Amino acid sequence: MTRRRRRRQARPLRTVIAVAAVIVLAAVIMAVVRHKPAADAGPPPGTLPHKPGTYLGVYAAKVPLSYSGVTAFTTATGVTPDVVMYFSAWHEPFRAKFAATAAEHGAVPLIQIEPRGVSLTSIAAGKYDAYLSKYAVTVKAYHHPVILSFGHEMNGFWYSWGKGHSSPAAFVAAWRHIVTVFRSLGARNVTWMWTVNIIDTRNDRIPSPRPWWPGSSYVNWVGIDGYYQKSNWAFAPLFGPTIAEVRTFTHNPILIAETGVAAIANQPTKINDLFKGIRDYGLLGFVWFDRANTMKYSIRNPAAVTAFREGAKTYKFPAP
Repeated sequence: MTRRRRRRQARPLRTVIAVAAVIVLAAVIMAVVRHKPAADAGPPPGTLPHKPGTYLGVYAAKVPLSYSGVTAFTTATGVTPDVVMYFSAWHEPFRAKFAATAAEHGAVPLIQIEPRGVSLTSIAAGKYDAYLSKYAVTVKAYHHPVILSFGHEMNGFWYSWGKGHSSPAAFVAAWRHIVTVFRSLGARNVTWMWTVNIIDTRNDRIPSPRPWWPGSSYVNWVGIDGYYQKSNWAFAPLFGPTIAEVRTFTHNPILIAETGVAAIANQPTKINDLFKGIRDYGLLGFVWFDRANTMKYSIRNPAAVTAFREGAKTYKFPAP
C-alpha cells in the first residue's frame, strides 16, 4: 500500500473522531445550559394562587416541633391560617412531618432558611450542595406546595448575611445558586419568596433592598416584614414606602411576611388598619407573628380578637 493511499484511508477516521468530539461537546454544553437558567428565563414555576387578599398566615409557638401553637391561635381567634411559617437553621432538614400536618389543616408551610454563621460566597461556590440537594429532594417528594425564603431581612444590619456583614452581590449569588440547585433536581412545588425589612431612611439605617434583588428569574413573591410598635403608626407610612420602592424593580406579588401589633399600640385599631392596608395595596395577605413569650404581639385582648375575626371575614380563602 502506498503512503498516499494510507493518507486517503486515514481521513475518514479523523472525520469520524472529529464529529464524535463535536457531539460530546454539544451534549456537555446542553447539560450546562439546562442547569444554569438564563437571566431572562422568567420566574421559577410557583404553584400557588396569587390573587390579592388570599392568605392569612401565622408564626406560632413551638413550630415546627409541634402544631399546638397554631391550634391555640385558631382557638383564640377563630381563624384557621392557610400559611404557617417557621424559621430553619442552616443544615436543618426540611420538616416533612410538620409540613404534612400543615397540609392536613389546609395550610402551606413557609420556611425562612437562615444562613447563620455561613459564608454566602461558599454557598454560591457549591460548598453546601449536598445539603441543598437533600433538602430539594425531600421538598420534591412532599408533592404539596412549599414557600421557601432565604436570608430574610437582608437589608437590615442585625443578621450575618445582612447589610454591613455580607455584600449584596454575595447574597444575590447565593440566592441564585440555591434556586438553580432546586430547579436542577426538579423541585417545582416551591414558591420562592424574597423577604425584606421595611426601609428606614433615617441616615440610611435600613436602605432600599434593591441591591439584594436576585432578578425575576429567581423570585415568585416578595415578602415584607414590619411591625406596629406605636399607637400613631399606620399601614401606609409603615409599609407604603417599601412597597413603592419594590414596585420600581418588580411587579411580583407581595406578602406581608411578618407583622404584628404591640399591645401598647392599640391592637384593635391597628388590626383593622392592617386588613384595610392589605386591601388598599392589593397585597397577597399577611403572616401574623403570634409569639407572646417573645415579642408581645399575641392576640388575646377580647377587642383585638373581635377585630381579627371581623377582618378575616373580608378574605376569600381558596384551598392552597
